[in-house]
Amino acid sequence: QVQLVESGGGLVQAGGSLRLFCVVSGRTFSDYGMGWFRHAPGKEREFVAAITRSGRSTYYADSVKGRFTISRDNAKNTVYLQMNSLKPEDTAVYYCAATSLYSGFYYYNQRNYDDWGQGTQVTVSS
Repeated sequence: QVQLVESGGGLVQAGGSLRLFCVVSGRTFSDYGMGWFRHAPGKEREFVAAITRSGRSTYYADSVKGRFTISRDNAKNTVYLQMNSLKPEDTAVYYCAATSLYSGFYYYNQRNYDDWGQGTQVTVSS
């Protein structure tokens, strides 16, 4: 059974940093592209960042470019999201997700992901 388990969320002041982790079990991690999405109260779930199977290519929402960095360690079955210069509008539940699709063209759309984690709360105070 596939499991995606996020951790690393918490409460941080504006301008601070957090690093999210997502550990994947039950499948060959390097066969899957990985993405991070977030869901804020009153808003739809939105794309944050994604990374290809090898880690060579990454993709970001405009709202987080230059502040967030996605990376992965295939030896540890883990994908990371380093979040710097956090803003109150970054407050949301953050989810990691796995996709079997190869092309990064598909990574922006949450419908293209096969499996999801349970989410981790990130709260940024002003």
